[in-house]
Amino acid sequence: MPLAIITGASRGLGLALARSLARDGWALVIDARGAVELDRAADELGRVTEVVAVAGDVADAAHRGALIAAAGERIDLLVNNASVLGPSPQPSLELYPLAELERVYRVNVLAPLALTQLALPHLPDGGAIVNVTSDAAVERYEGWGGYGSAKAALEQLTAILAAEQPQLRVYAVDPGDMHTQMHQEAFPGEDISDRPPPEDSVPGLRRLIDGTAPSGRYRARELAEVGA
Repeated sequence: MPLAIITGASRGLGLALARSLARDGWALVIDARGAVELDRAADELGRVTEVVAVAGDVADAAHRGALIAAAGERIDLLVNNASVLGPSPQPSLELYPLAELERVYRVNVLAPLALTQLALPHLPDGGAIVNVTSDAAVERYEGWGGYGSAKAALEQLTAILAAEQPQLRVYAVDPGDMHTQMHQEAFPGEDISDRPPPEDSVPGLRRLIDGTAPSGRYRARELAEVGA
């Protein structure tokens, strides 16, 4: 039974992907900061597959160690999905609180790298690392300087890791706009019901996870439409 670690899996894209993998017989280690939502997700997933839920913050070193310990000797897939948006509404860089920016970088850049460092000895040849990114990493959206620059840094780390670990499949994946809590926080007071659900991004992610596409940056919706 293959095993995946998915961070930020109590809701949104993380939970949608966890559901898809669970249906196909993957064992799961999942986390989230909110214990109540995480337990609810674990109860659901546990009816289908083996699942261990570890509540905590990926920015915390002890929590990252607990995730690796829960996974055991072999990790076939690591999905660094957990993220924070930063202040809502999003401030301009001129006014961005630096303490908040540090928090965004700790969670969105340093934590995925730190968890990857711990996971690498457990990943077999051909194993996969998926770092969930955003179009904000490559587009110049006003007010997205904190989140966007953090995702840009994550993408560069992903690209370099792929060059350094050619035996692995290392992906930066832009899932596209989604109707999620984080996306709503980015647009407070606006109606985002026209955004597609996170489930629409899962087929593209699965094409990468289940396939043999080379390491690189991908858009999940494009993969779902044309294949990989």
